[in-house]
Amino acid sequence: MASALARRARGSPAAAAAALWAASRGFASVGSDIVSAAPGVSLQKARSWDEGVATKFSTTPVKDIFHGKKVVIFGLPGAYTGVCSQSHVPSYKNNIDKLKAKGINSVICVSVNDPYVLNGWAEKLQAKDAIEFYGDLDGSFHKSLDLEIDLSAALLGRRSHRWSAFVDDGKIKAFNVEKAPSEFKVSGAEVILDQI
Repeated sequence: MASALARRARGSPAAAAAALWAASRGFASVGSDIVSAAPGVSLQKARSWDEGVATKFSTTPVKDIFHGKKVVIFGLPGAYTGVCSQSHVPSYKNNIDKLKAKGINSVICVSVNDPYVLNGWAEKLQAKDAIEFYGDLDGSFHKSLDLEIDLSAALLGRRSHRWSAFVDDGKIKAFNVEKAPSEFKVSGAEVILDQI
C-alpha cells in the first residue's frame, strides 16, 4: 500500500513522504471516499451569532460540501494560532486565483472551533471572500478521518493535525499531513497546486 501511495503522490518529494507517513499512521488516504469516511457528519459554516440564530443553527452535511465538486480542503489546529494565521490560511488566500484556474469549485478551511470564532478569525484575515470556513465543533469530522491530535500541552485540547487534500466528487486525489502541528512543509497551497 505504501508503494502505491508513493506512486500516486504527485508533486514534491516532501508531499510523497507526507503521503507515506499519513498512510503509516492510518489516516484517510489517496483513493478514499471522504464522505464514506465521515458518514452522517456535518460541519458548521463560519457565521455571526445572529446568522446562526437566523438559520436555526443549521449545519452542512459533509456530503453536500463534496458531492459533484472539485474541492481543496485544509485542516489546521486552531483559529488565531501562529502558523495557522501567519502561513497556512494566507497560502490559500494568496493562491485562490491559481486554484480556481485549475477548476477548483471551493477552497475550504476546517478546524475544531465553533463557527463564531472561525467567522471572526476569517474576517480578521480578510479571507472570507476566497475561502469557506467550517467549524468541526466536536471534532467528529477529524476523528472520522483519524486526524485528531491531543494538543493539551499547548492548552488547545483535542484538535486537528495540519493537513490538506484535493477531493474530486468525494474521492481523495491528493492528501498531505504534516508530521507536527507546528510544521508547514506539505499542507500549503503551493504543494496542492502541483497535485491537482
